[in-house]
Amino acid sequence: MKSLKSVVLTLAILFITPLVMKAQDAGKDWNLLYREARKLFQSGNYDLAVEVAEEALKVADKKVGPDHSDVAKSLDILALIYDTQGNYLQAEPLYKRALDIWEKLLGPDHPSVATCLNNLAGLYEAQNDYENAEPLIKRSLRITEKSLGPDHPDVATMLNNLAVINQTKGNYTQAELLLNRSLKIYELSLSSDHIKIASSLESLANLYYVQGKYSQAEPLYNRALEIKEKSLGADHFYVATSLNNLALLYETQGYYTKAETLYKRSLEIKEKSLGAEHPAIATSLNNLAQLYLELKDSAKAELLYKRSLDIREKSLGPNHPKVATCLNNLAMLLKSFGDYTQAEHLLKRSLMITEKSFGDVHPEVATNLNNLGALYSDQGDYAQAEHFYMRSLAIREITLSHEHPDIATSLNNLALIYYEQGDYNKSELLYKRSLDIFEKTLGPYHPNVALNLENLAVLYRAIGRDTEAEELEKRATKIRNFIR
Repeated sequence: MKSLKSVVLTLAILFITPLVMKAQDAGKDWNLLYREARKLFQSGNYDLAVEVAEEALKVADKKVGPDHSDVAKSLDILALIYDTQGNYLQAEPLYKRALDIWEKLLGPDHPSVATCLNNLAGLYEAQNDYENAEPLIKRSLRITEKSLGPDHPDVATMLNNLAVINQTKGNYTQAELLLNRSLKIYELSLSSDHIKIASSLESLANLYYVQGKYSQAEPLYNRALEIKEKSLGADHFYVATSLNNLALLYETQGYYTKAETLYKRSLEIKEKSLGAEHPAIATSLNNLAQLYLELKDSAKAELLYKRSLDIREKSLGPNHPKVATCLNNLAMLLKSFGDYTQAEHLLKRSLMITEKSFGDVHPEVATNLNNLGALYSDQGDYAQAEHFYMRSLAIREITLSHEHPDIATSLNNLALIYYEQGDYNKSELLYKRSLDIFEKTLGPYHPNVALNLENLAVLYRAIGRDTEAEELEKRATKIRNFIR
């Protein structure tokens, strides 16, 4: 029997481009500092970007006072850098102060206010704080529709971001409606090979991928890749992102050779355009490592996981949530080696970082707890495994919709340990509840449905219900063949 995985998304962050002019600005020195801060940020040199952005803010404050647009722009870029580094407590007051300035200067319904609301929503979304993120995105959308019209490309961007929140919450039907409307706006207002159309296609493809609708996702990913290569050139960073997405799709379907070729090309482009130590490189290394783990090449996987961890610790600091992700992945690899002591150490460090970043009741904390449960389950410590699985499930039931796939994952994993302990009645009930959620949210042909059916079939074999087991095995095989 096997346990299951989860997926995370993020919102698009925008730069402020106010449509007003001031009689006096912060001067040439400020302009140079501001442009340099943005350049450093975009190149991934976050520590130096913070220093330059802080200096830009000081210059603007001194030359034009605390309520000037140049101060707001300085606050925005500094907040964005902190946000990207995972320093959410430092970023939030900066975003809020910038928002206050823009509202005073431009009024509450200006497009620049909408952009600031979008960025603040992105901060909350990164922490899975949908309660605060969603109303900000909705207000941003209302402002943008009112000021620019319902068919403006900026409206499409806000619709896309609202869709991301709905997708992350498991509201796939609503997310699809929003993404289709967003794509339609882009297609009506922009040229057919515009980069925003490519991004919109990828968002829709991501939604289909999460639901296991691979035949619908693939042509969208390919079309997005074609647009990016035509518009930006074959070696652009955005092309690398598309290659990564397509590789992940192929990996999930078991087309490992195709996936490896695309992952390697994506990594090569990123290293050429961003340098070998950029945080985006760590993402590619992590994905390639996961592929090698699937291929049972543990030595390659370990090297890549460790390099990914090293890059993230250097560029983002030792307590960033993405460092926690690397620790988690390396720990699960060590678990597969049977190195339970070191795996436990890394998982507990990952949990500590995640709780410090997001609080105790958060979906990312639930994922860490789930993996600790898997570690103890592998060692036969079912009491500890149950404790962590139950904690994980409780958090997911509080923070996610009641039919979210991650809840089904927790139920499946709890069913596993009850099966191992011979409590077949409990195990069967949880497998069936898990299966029901997967089928409702992901559809009848998703690989998680197949895995759940296989697990339930093993249970039925153990208790002599061979006819029912055989039916489940046939259904699982049909799904596997359909996927491929």
